[in-house]
Amino acid sequence: MGVSPEASSAEPNAQSKAVPRMTAAELGRRLRDAIMSGQLVPNQRLVEADLAAEYGASRGNVRIALTELSSEGLIERVQNRGARVRAVSPDEAVEITEVRGALESLCARKAAERVSQSEIELLRDIGRRMTQAVERGDRDAYSAGNTELHALIIKVSGQQVAAETINRLRSQAVRYQYRLAQRPDRPAQSLPQHLSIIDGICSQDAEAAASAMQDHLRSVAAEISATEASV
Repeated sequence: MGVSPEASSAEPNAQSKAVPRMTAAELGRRLRDAIMSGQLVPNQRLVEADLAAEYGASRGNVRIALTELSSEGLIERVQNRGARVRAVSPDEAVEITEVRGALESLCARKAAERVSQSEIELLRDIGRRMTQAVERGDRDAYSAGNTELHALIIKVSGQQVAAETINRLRSQAVRYQYRLAQRPDRPAQSLPQHLSIIDGICSQDAEAAASAMQDHLRSVAAEISATEASV
């Protein structure tokens, strides 16, 4: 039996309305955000079939996304048990932060050498907003300023390889950084450190900027160690 013109024209329309499957790149971003925000917890199993159903992705794209996250150190594959969120020990979190200190101090040095007048104004503005956040006791605003400051310094530095490495390291130890950020006294402790970094860069004193950044992240590492020891 032949197919009517109406029936033959309906099929392409139905296909055009099909919901597109999530790409591997988008799925990777979603899973990365879930791990960094704590929605997916250390040692939680990541079952391909479950992820495909939950996110509307093909099994192939799930495997690609998991492979990418594995290369970033966010998940690990266990023989005969599949993938799970990688658990970072306190000692490893401290080591990660120390490595970040070396890389971000390089970025602070380069930023001081390259900073423009408009970027100086942006840095000073972030410093003012972080100061006001501490005065108000607004930890969320302070945390947002902290993230914005570190990102701007890395951008001004022009160090792309360092930036990619720092992002991977930061995401691996995010659980410890989040726990530290929740301490009521932490913003007041770290504000002078951040202001010293800003002063070094804005005055184009590369040595002072690098030293201030190194001191800041050395302090973060020490606080992570002390906080975890008391848990």
